[in-house]
Formats: sequence, C-alpha cells, structure tokens
Amino acid sequence: MPVQESNPFSQASHVYAQARPRYPRDLYNWMLAHTSGRDAVWDCATGSGQAAIDLAAHFARVEATDISAEQVGEGMQQANIHYSIQPAEQTSFLDQTFDLVTVAQALHWFDYTRFWPEVLRVAKPNALFCAWGYAWFTCDPEVDTGFVQPFRRLIEPYWAMNNRILWDGFHDEGIAFPFKRITPPRLAIQTVWTIAQLIKYMQTWSAYKHALKNETVASGLQKLCADAAQRFVPKGTMQITMPLHIVAGHVVEQ
Repeated sequence: MPVQESNPFSQASHVYAQARPRYPRDLYNWMLAHTSGRDAVWDCATGSGQAAIDLAAHFARVEATDISAEQVGEGMQQANIHYSIQPAEQTSFLDQTFDLVTVAQALHWFDYTRFWPEVLRVAKPNALFCAWGYAWFTCDPEVDTGFVQPFRRLIEPYWAMNNRILWDGFHDEGIAFPFKRITPPRLAIQTVWTIAQLIKYMQTWSAYKHALKNETVASGLQKLCADAAQRFVPKGTMQITMPLHIVAGHVVEQ
C-alpha cells in the first residue's frame, strides 16, 4: 500500500505533544485483561508518548519507537520508558520480546506487508496486539456549525488515502489483519477543551499541514481560526467526545 512520503507530525512536534489527547483508562484496563505478562510492551509509532506514559504504570519496560526524532524528543518521560528512533517495519528488538504491542493513532500509515511479520517476530507467543485511533468528534453544536465543519471542508482535498483506513474502522481489507480478532469494547475519549485548545488540536491534523502549502486555502484557514478564537471565547469550556476505532488480536501465526 502507498505510504506517506513525508511526516507532517515532525513539524511543530511540541504543539502535537500539547494538543493531542490522552486515552481512556478503560482502554488500558481492557488490554490488561487480555495480556498475561507484564514484562515488556512495544508502543510503536509512539509520537510524544501519549500511550507510553500510561502503559508505563503497568509494565516493567516500555519500548517506545517512532520514525520522527522531533516527536521522540518531546516524549513524556518515565524511568521505565525507553524511546528510540526506529521504523515500525524493521526494529532492533530481539525475537519474542513483548507481552503487548500497541499502536495509537498511527496504524493507517504503515506498510502492512512488512509490519505484520515484524510484530509476529518480536511478540511473545499469544501476546496481544492492539491498535486504536480516533477520527471525528462531537462538540458544542454552534462551534461545530460555525467552525469545525467549515474547517473540514477547506482541508478535505488534502487528506491522504491512508486516513480513510482509520475512518473505515480498520477493516480487514484495509489493513490485511493477520491475527484472530478479539471484539473490543466501544470506547471514546472524553475531554473538556476551550476553543483555543480545540483549534490547536485541529491544527495538528496532517491535512491541515498540507493545506497550508496553498496560499489561498491557508489564508482562509487562518481567518477561520482567528474568527472562531474570538467568537467562541464566551462559551468557556465545552465537552469533546472522540469515538475510538480499535483493532486487537492475539499474535498467533495463522
């Protein structure tokens, strides 16, 4: 499958670290219930460590990898987290190392013909693989109509095809999932943001970064964000709900 030529998440990685949400506790509890060992977890494409920092509370060792040195440089620190710059498809880990392999908000970017064999190699027999991601969200209806929807329309042409794998919920035909699936729970990220926080989050989207290369679109986006930042300040904070797409299975060679 095609993969992205450049990594937009390396740009302004400190903003990504600040703007991206953490994941619900119920997700970790569910993974732990399906994971027998607590020795080591590989958090692949860790970004700035939003998942790694929470996994560190449950495993003796967290290996957090990413292809972006900038993202790794922003990684959340904990004594038992080891960050390294490695591609998902080829790592330096020993065979049968990990009790759990996780991918948060990144599986749709991988080369599956090379990634799945790597998971099979480094995971312990019957280890759990779990990947998840979020796409759209719900928020205050007035903010959605007056800002979110116009923003999405402007950046629509700039989404990569890879994003649709996530939007479709990681269907088998999209990711060629090689392991026996476990039915995951229905979960969502619940957070409370100001309009400034929402704008900062939406500006981390890959399509937004690509859209900025078009001066006309960039001008429209900047005006839209500036107007929203002023117009919706009186609302204070608002509830944000982001449903998760989850794919999971035990790592057993078929």
